Order: sequence, then C-alpha cells, then structure tokens
Amino acid sequence: MKVRVILAGLILLLTGTPLVAQIQGDVLGMHSLGPGTKSPISGARPDACNYCHAPHSGLNLGLWNQRLSKQTYTLYSSTTEANTGKQPMVGYVSSQCLSCHDGTVAVGDTVVAGQVTTTGSMTSQDVFGGGKLQTSHPFSLLLPLKDNIDLAKTVKGGSTIDPTHAVRMINGNVECTSCHNPHVQAKDMVSQNFLVKDSSNGALCLACHDPTRTSTGTGATAAVNPLADWPISAHAVSINGISTSAGLGSYSTVQKSACLSCHTPHDASGTGSRILRGLNGLDCITCHSSGTGIANMPAYANVFSEFVSSKVGHPFPSSTNKHDAAEDTLLNSNRHATCVDCHNSHASEVVGTFTAPPLLRVSQKDVAGVSATDGTTILPLAANQFENCLRCHGTSAGKQTNTIYGYSPAREIVAGDVLNIIPQFVYTATSSHPVTHTNNSPLQQPSLLPAMLNENGSVSARTMSSGVGSTQILCTDCHNSDDNREFGGTGPNGPHGSKFLHILERNYQYNSPPATPGATVGGLVPYPDLSTTAGPYAMCGKCHNLLNTGGVTTGAVAAPATDATASWPGEHAAHINAGFSCATCHTAHGMGATNASIASGERMVNFDANIVAGVGSGNAPTYARGGGGTAASCVLVCHGVTHTSTGSGTAAFRKGVGIKK
Repeated sequence: MKVRVILAGLILLLTGTPLVAQIQGDVLGMHSLGPGTKSPISGARPDACNYCHAPHSGLNLGLWNQRLSKQTYTLYSSTTEANTGKQPMVGYVSSQCLSCHDGTVAVGDTVVAGQVTTTGSMTSQDVFGGGKLQTSHPFSLLLPLKDNIDLAKTVKGGSTIDPTHAVRMINGNVECTSCHNPHVQAKDMVSQNFLVKDSSNGALCLACHDPTRTSTGTGATAAVNPLADWPISAHAVSINGISTSAGLGSYSTVQKSACLSCHTPHDASGTGSRILRGLNGLDCITCHSSGTGIANMPAYANVFSEFVSSKVGHPFPSSTNKHDAAEDTLLNSNRHATCVDCHNSHASEVVGTFTAPPLLRVSQKDVAGVSATDGTTILPLAANQFENCLRCHGTSAGKQTNTIYGYSPAREIVAGDVLNIIPQFVYTATSSHPVTHTNNSPLQQPSLLPAMLNENGSVSARTMSSGVGSTQILCTDCHNSDDNREFGGTGPNGPHGSKFLHILERNYQYNSPPATPGATVGGLVPYPDLSTTAGPYAMCGKCHNLLNTGGVTTGAVAAPATDATASWPGEHAAHINAGFSCATCHTAHGMGATNASIASGERMVNFDANIVAGVGSGNAPTYARGGGGTAASCVLVCHGVTHTSTGSGTAAFRKGVGIKK
C-alpha cells in the first residue's frame, strides 16, 4: 500500500501539479542564491532549492530548510480595517518568508547543513525589519474574515475575484503567497517582485478590493464603497507618465501604476495606516506639484503651486489635528484641510465641462457633506458643493479665526457663531448671496451683470439672473485659486490657495479699521479704481457692474448708468471715491441675524463696527432703505464724519450731499 501511495505522488509530480506549473521555465531570479547569481546574497552552495527546502529532514510545511524567525511582530491596524491581524503561525507559509525578510535570521542559516557561507547584504530586502508589519498590507488575519464594503464578497468566504485565479486565499486567509510566487520573479515583467500575475492597472489589488459592490444604508450609518467610481476616475485612466524619480514603483504611467501611485504594499510611511506612501496629503504632493516626476502634467493639476508663498491656502493638518479616514464628517474641534477632505482620490475625475451650480464638480465626486438645513445631518455622498464646505464652515464646534487670512470685519448685527455660515445663507435669511438656494428676495439687483466676468474682463460662460429664483452660485465662485482655469487662468480650480486674502479669487480690499469705532483714520486712501481685473473691488466686479453706482466714471466695464437705473444712485460713488470698501457696509455671505433698530437686513447691509459707530453715546448706527422716491438714509459716524437722516450734525450724508471732511 505504501508503495502505491509513493508511486501516485511521483506520477502527480511528473504529470503536472501546481508546483510544476509554477516553475516551468523557472526564473527564480533573486531567490537563486547560488554563486554567480544576480541576488544581493551569493552563497557557496550551488543548489538553489536547498537554501529554502530540504528533500529530507526539513521543517514542517514544504520541507522547509531555512531556520525560522522567532521575532514578535507589531501588527497592522487602522481605523477602517474590519479584520484583525495575529502573529503569523511559526512554520506556516508567511513565517517561511519572514525567516529571510525580517532581518533576524541570516540568509543561508539552514536546518540541515547549518550556516552556508554567503556574501552580500539583505538590508534593502528586509521589508519587515524590526518586526514591523504595521507598514505593510495585513496578512495572517484572525479567521473567520469579516466583510467590508470595499472587499469582494467572496473574500469573506475564502476566495478572490481574480478571473485568472492566480491571486488566491491560502486556507481562507491572506498570506504572503496570496500575492507573491517565490519561484518565479518575473510573471509581471515590469514589477519584478515575484508577483503571482501581471499587476498593472491595479489587477492584484482589484482581486480583493471590489469597485462593483454597491453602498448600503442611509445617513451617518451608511456604508459607502469608496471605490465605486474607481474604473472611470482620473487615477485609473490617466496616461501621464511617471518618472522613476517619483519613487512610485515600476510602472510607467499613472493608469498602469493605479493603486500603487498612492499605496505601497510594504514600507508605508508613518504608522502605515492604509499603507499610504505619505500622510496628510503628502501622497498627493508627489504628483500634484511642480517639478514632480509626472510627465506632461497640465497646469491645472499643479495644485501645490497654490501653496507657494506669497499665496495662502487651506492649512495642512498638524500632529494635533491630523486627518483620519474614519473621522466624523462634521469636524468638531478638528478643522483641517487635507486633499481627501474635499476629494475622493478613488473617484475624482478631470473636469471637462464646468457644470452649473450648486452641484459638485466631478473633481469632488463621491465626497461626504453636511446638510445646509440643520448643519448636523450627515450626507455620506454630498450632491452640492456647499454641503462639502459645511463640514468645517457650518455648525462644527471649535472653529477659530486664522490670522493668516487677513482682516475680518466685526459686524454690528451678529448672533451666535459668526463662523457658522449656514444661518447666513439659509432661505429665511433676509438677504444673502444665492449659494445654498436661489434668490428669494423680490428686490431687483440693478448692478448685476448678465454673466460673470473672466479675470481679464471678458464675459464667461456662467450666466446670471436677478430677482426671485435667480441663478445660484458656488462657494468657489469667490473662494478660488487666483489663476483658476474656469475664469480665464491656467491653474487649478477651487480654494487651494490664492495671493488674495481669505483665499479669494480676486482682489477685495478692506479699509484699515481705526483704533476705536468712529475715529478718524489719517491718510485714508481712496479707491476709485473700478477695474474688474485688478482694482480693489475686483471680487465684487466679477458679478456686479461697478460703474452702475450713479456717477463713478473710472474703470473699463461699461459706460456709467444713469441715476434712474443705478444701484443706490449717486451714493455708492461718493463712498467709493472717499475710500470706503464694500465691506464697510455690506457683509459678504448673508444676514444670519437681523436687528430692525439697526438695519432691515436687506441688501446685506451690516456695518463693520470697527469703522462705523452710532451717533451719540451708546447708540448703534442705523440704515433705512429708500423706496418710492425716498432716498436711503444712514444715521452713523464713520471715520469721524457724522451722517444723519436730516442732514444735521458735523456733516451730512444724503442724496446729492456726499461726504464732507
């Protein structure tokens, strides 16, 4: 009986077992350790197989001959990993690989023959040196495996979805040999790392990580597959070349490199969580900055040029407010700005057509957001751009004013959190820019242009309308890179960075506030230049005809309108020629609160308390909108000039009177 069993085994070996198939035309490559090989280690024994295997007297599984490591390992973990690692079983398949690749056992330290004489070094191949498994893809997991929304359903059952069946689970688990074939170095001729198959275009990763699984659930508990739109994403289809200096592996293009552009199977940076090449956006810098290893990268993809001095952009996280993929969508007391807070790198597409507001552009496809209705309802997949911005700029607690963005007015009418922009934009706000909803005010906007202007003053493709139901605008119509390509530049779109304060697309000057409200400021510099491209009010001039102010004749947009059709005839001109900014009287977002004793809230009139004071001790400045032939009137003190509704006082400011000093 024993003879029959032995003969049956020999027949199987000779007639084609999986082992024979693996080593046909054997290309052991660096695993051939005998004299004269290309391996970094050269041993005295000429028989390549005996460095790992012993025909007789080998250890445990696979007749193993290399002495096994006794290292205790630091295991992989992350806040998004459903499965738990365990110490690799000694003598089992992954333990055999670790016996050389953790650096604790000398190569050629055999069980049968003792230490074979070797020359060379394994330093660069000690991918698990120091017992660190936390920076590599997890393996030897605790069974049974748990499901996760981006894993193939079959993984939980112990198999992959690789159509070639080359990528396999080993006894229902992920092990080194799930991805590596130690007997053939170059099945993938480009990435010659003993892979079980050609892994270009992410083929190895996609054997387990499945973009086709649909999201489940709703609200904050929804399970959203972050890979859902991977096949059509920019990173999956880009044919831009990768230079070897970028250090992103062996593949020649972003498309072929796929997952490996951002992730690395071994030796990830930092703690290794999600095996990213860098942390807090540093993965993105590798490609999306000037002088990188990406060939023919268009200017609009050079995002990090927007963070070069003297530009100021969204602040990167620090060690005290770092990003984590599992963090709450509403960023309470942890505001930061990594690329992945606004972009899903697995889904982001190149913007070919700039779609109408308020929808997200495809560059922000599949990002999370917060409802503008209550500021707390989580939207696992935001539909509108403002919903993504509200993760930080809504009801989140712990917001701070950052001085790097410059001066911010202190508004006379305020309520609650002044950094919460939701009340400033809601439908019930007395007046606001139409960001979260269309305009609900019956008041016409005489100064509104038919279409937004490009940065050079030419007419853009973005049309506008006045009155109830008017066209919405985006947050990024104002907060944008100063050279963005949507409005005539060549740079990236979005609030990455700008040379103008508050990450504004164009210039928007504030008056220097006096030491005390109502005090005179010496040397107040008039700003009569109404150029829409370079003037001090260029940001407003993107949408408003700055010459439609009744009497101002400078600038180059159009001939000035008559008093009958102008916005607040005559008086805007007097203020501007005297050197006052739009921000002195108007708030930029909307009226999140009202106070009838100060102003009605219409036209976003909300005085800057650093500049404007009331007439008389303890009084507040007031504004009353004119109508039916009645001129608008103010009762206030501004830069030492008193304005009254009757014209009395130190100086009067009424229709036709202007400012006196």
